[in-house]
Amino acid sequence: MKSYRKELHFNIPSRRGLVNITRQVQACIDESGIKEGLVLVNPMHITASVFINDDEGGLHRDYETWLEKLAPEKPYSQYHHNGFEDNADAHLKRTVMGRESVVAVTRGRLDFGTWEQLFYFEFDGKRDKRVLVKIIGE
Repeated sequence: MKSYRKELHFNIPSRRGLVNITRQVQACIDESGIKEGLVLVNPMHITASVFINDDEGGLHRDYETWLEKLAPEKPYSQYHHNGFEDNADAHLKRTVMGRESVVAVTRGRLDFGTWEQLFYFEFDGKRDKRVLVKIIGE
């Protein structure tokens, strides 16, 4: 069995942002040479999420609206966590959206259903963040 590891870097210029990372992850699979196996994709930060869904702009705006209703950014004083930081809402949003995604690799390709894509969702941006891509297989 082979193993491959790579870190993708993102610097979202705003506090929150969503990036389709499907092509970057597929490029990692291509680079690894692994044809059959699994790929794990996870942010290496507690205020970001990797998830699978449809690449549709209206849905992306719906995520932002829904998450902001569940855990509004402001007022900062509503959160016990906020003292030296102002990102309690980002931690909560990440918990709702989940941490990582695992996808099967079949014949060297991401084995997705119709419309499925991989996304990185940043909830506390404006600085360099990393996403781990770990592939195991043959």
